[in-house]
Amino acid sequence: MNRLIAGLIALAALLGVFYLCGYVNGVTNEQGKAKDAEVKQLREAFEQGRAAGTVRDVVVTKYVDRDRIIYKTGKTITKEVPVYVTPAADAACTLTRGFVRLHDAAAANVLPGPAEPADAGPAGVALSGATEVVADNYATCHATRNQLVSLRDWVRETHAKVNNGKGSSGDE
Repeated sequence: MNRLIAGLIALAALLGVFYLCGYVNGVTNEQGKAKDAEVKQLREAFEQGRAAGTVRDVVVTKYVDRDRIIYKTGKTITKEVPVYVTPAADAACTLTRGFVRLHDAAAANVLPGPAEPADAGPAGVALSGATEVVADNYATCHATRNQLVSLRDWVRETHAKVNNGKGSSGDE
């Protein structure tokens, strides 16, 4: 009987050792899988970052090139003001204080206060000077548009690269 009890205890101990070995092996296997998944995720994140950096470089280069063209064109137009708005045109056209107030208010995107009788008087601003300001304002407007279009392009292209082209229909 003692031999039977000793055999059962030995068998139980042997089963316990087998269970423990299987448990340790399973834990090690799962830890290895988790480590592999983490390495894969880090590689994908690195590749997405590299792709996003490439998109950024391309978009910034396009933006800077277009910006140079916009400002160069704006300067060329401003230089042409004396050709299109001659001294005779300056003498023939008197800009009023009201025009200047309204123009400045529009440029600042504020309402100009109520019109006053003094607004009818001459502002002392030549038509050619006002034309130069308007041309410069338009150049700035085009540059701002270029900046926003470039930002939109960067966001779309980065989104497409990060998502491997999925879900970037452009209608978002």
